[in-house]
Amino acid sequence: MTWFYDPRATYEHNREHGPFGAFATPAEHAEPGVPEMDFLGNAVHRPFGIPAGPLVNAAFCEAAFEHRFDIAVYKTVRTRAHPAHPFPHTLAVHVEGDLLPDRAAPVLADDALDQATSISNSFGVPSRNPDEWQPDMARAVASAAEGQVLVGSFQGSRPLAQGGDAAYIADHVTAARLTAQTGAPVLEMNLSCPNEGTGSLLCFDTELVARIAAAVKEEIGDLPLVLKLAYFADDAALRLLVNATAGIVDGYAAINTIPATLVDAGGQQALPGKGRERAGVCGASIRWAGLDMVRRLVRHRADAGADVTIIGVGGVMTADDAETYAAAGADAVMSATGALLNPGLGAAVRRVSWPSFTAL
Repeated sequence: MTWFYDPRATYEHNREHGPFGAFATPAEHAEPGVPEMDFLGNAVHRPFGIPAGPLVNAAFCEAAFEHRFDIAVYKTVRTRAHPAHPFPHTLAVHVEGDLLPDRAAPVLADDALDQATSISNSFGVPSRNPDEWQPDMARAVASAAEGQVLVGSFQGSRPLAQGGDAAYIADHVTAARLTAQTGAPVLEMNLSCPNEGTGSLLCFDTELVARIAAAVKEEIGDLPLVLKLAYFADDAALRLLVNATAGIVDGYAAINTIPATLVDAGGQQALPGKGRERAGVCGASIRWAGLDMVRRLVRHRADAGADVTIIGVGGVMTADDAETYAAAGADAVMSATGALLNPGLGAAVRRVSWPSFTAL
């Protein structure tokens, strides 16, 4: 099996030489038809695509569009260069059933990726300097055909020098401005990277998120802004976040991953390097969590009387899984692991008509 992102090669090798597999060759095109649905004010064939993660540059985004993934999220960028974690980043994660967030026992992870349906996500949010990623993201924006949308994902970085929250907020604003300058019609602010900590993720700090979101929206104006969230075990905390931000932002994408302690067959830390005992896990074992977040976000949106878009992410392996998310109330759906395993997933979703999605 050849994935379009090669997990057996370094991040740098993928960025310089990918995509691979089916994404390396043009897809057979049928008549595209007229875009029928809406995604944050943009006409799309289907509100379905690939989230931030495997689309590491414009070449990957172009291939995603070519293979009928109508929403492509350019991998999260920063205001300064940032290295990837030590290789490897992606291992097969062996979970029976659902991976629960309070799991105490370590989870087996190895390089048996050919049959994997759940994998580790431990990159560390690498980024090039803006003078490199800005023109590349602009190229990705331009590669979207009619009925397709490029989303620019960004995040702020805690300053190396003493700066406190003010500097952190300012860095988010700068990252948003740089991303908007590429022409991306939708921005996504990543608050949930599992490599930036687990229990201390930014998305769990409602007061700070609201301050950052307000500052970013003041900078970007009417450009739609989506918040990328982790799984909230505490529903009261999720409700507070929605109440505090639904009047500021335009949508929520959930979830990122579920963190777990990963070990090899000998019980030792599976991923090399300090602080990598735990890593985010994505794929089929976290589908339950993505669906649970969508259902709760739908409820909190209604209670708040808010007009925000909900993007369901997590364990979408088939078109039926995407339909399940739509039935749960998701306005859009994305798949990373499923798309890696099946590059034809975008075309399969194009063939399905879901009245629960918002028509133009």
